[in-house]
Amino acid sequence: MMIDLRSDTVTKPTPAMLDCMMHAKVGDDVFEEDPTVNRLEAFAAEMFGREAALYCPTGTMSNQIAIKCHTQPGDEVICEKTSHVYVYEGGGIAFNSASQVKLIDGQRGRITAEQVKAAINPDDVHRARTSLVSLENTANRGGGACYKLDDILQIKAVCLEAGLALHLDGARLFNALVATGEKTEQYGQAFDTISICLNKGLGCPIGSILIGNKKFIRQARRVRKVFGGGMRQAGFMAAAGLYALQHNIKRLELDHIHARQIALALQQMPWAGNILPVETNIIIFDVLPPYTAVLLADKFREHGIKCIAISPTQVRMVTHLDINEQMVKDVINCIERI
Repeated sequence: MMIDLRSDTVTKPTPAMLDCMMHAKVGDDVFEEDPTVNRLEAFAAEMFGREAALYCPTGTMSNQIAIKCHTQPGDEVICEKTSHVYVYEGGGIAFNSASQVKLIDGQRGRITAEQVKAAINPDDVHRARTSLVSLENTANRGGGACYKLDDILQIKAVCLEAGLALHLDGARLFNALVATGEKTEQYGQAFDTISICLNKGLGCPIGSILIGNKKFIRQARRVRKVFGGGMRQAGFMAAAGLYALQHNIKRLELDHIHARQIALALQQMPWAGNILPVETNIIIFDVLPPYTAVLLADKFREHGIKCIAISPTQVRMVTHLDINEQMVKDVINCIERI
């Protein structure tokens, strides 16, 4: 059996999650009549102290809906240069919202209030109107790096002063909350909108939640329909999301422990260069000769381990709920043999 460390999106529902899915009460969600979807949206909104939420098929869709609702064609969105909304969403900001992006060279995927303030365009008809700042927490390409809440609040203050909206791509937000001990309500107060993924570390087969106030989510529901995201008896999937939010958050710490154990083994290897600090469940490290990133990933696959070359010189590994203690030991043994 292969040990799959390519992403935390590869997880399978547990028997308990499957049982909830099979016994879910469902209706037509486009008519807002699916009771399980309604419960999930209400539960998620309450977790963050917000008024409403919208269940979406993917995190990319929930991010793109948020950006569409926050901007007008010709606007500009500020984000870090390795942000998922910019690098991994198929040019969606341009395609869906007809907006452009101002990229900030951050530190491990994170940006500062000073950088945001400097990036805001003046009120000049020659310049795009800056309307939105998008942050990512944890930062995928930053090796699962976490923002400090104080840094977020400083960015929020800049946004309030300039009249900008603040969106969070919180695909792995619960990893950050488990690592830092911060609270969902604090994030609900800091951001205008939050997207959280259910299909990564929380272990659902699909699903993402967009959280905001009632007026915004009403608009977002309309945009979801336009994007083709209106689902019918979606409660079977939403039941997995409810189960995940109720049972699978605290256990993320185990994924973090496993990631640190693997990183410690990598530190001893002559072919492993700089390893980004492992704060959560993502390990990104430089590959040194005689290997390239692709050759090393192929070498791991020969030993029954899947990982990803994310650049010519970097490999990424991600721990998740389908990776157990014995698998971690097997990965470490493999590292020591290569």
